[in-house]
Amino acid sequence: MAHPIVRDERASTVRTSVWIEEHDWLHRLYKSPDNTSPKFRIPDLLSACVALTLSQPENQRRLVEYLSTRHALRDPHGPGRSCDIFPAQFDQVLDAHRAAWNRFPNPMFEIEHILTGCVAVAMAMSTGGELVLRQARDNLIARSKGTGASMN
Repeated sequence: MAHPIVRDERASTVRTSVWIEEHDWLHRLYKSPDNTSPKFRIPDLLSACVALTLSQPENQRRLVEYLSTRHALRDPHGPGRSCDIFPAQFDQVLDAHRAAWNRFPNPMFEIEHILTGCVAVAMAMSTGGELVLRQARDNLIARSKGTGASMN
């Protein structure tokens, strides 16, 4: 008989990566005393950064600005850390990857760069950690209802 804590169904995630500086920020947020009840893990926090950034036009503008300026100055082969993201938010990233701002004649940014940029946008917000934790709750509620991402 299976242990009662082990669930038959687990939310599937998509394996991806984020550059080290942004991953370290996610890890600090994971360890933060504000991250309690429930304690959100990296897939929750990364998914929340994506939802916060890609569901709001002003934050999308900040993402494109970040990628076109600060991220473009970084080593293009910068080291990343492997992490997971929930499918609903990965779909948002795929939509961004196919967006007009990421097509010819504009430079093309890879999925890893867009994910890193979403975290960077959240990091730059004055209450970024608080907003990410709140969005993680919203995403959890949306997943439990089977509706995917919460669009603020």
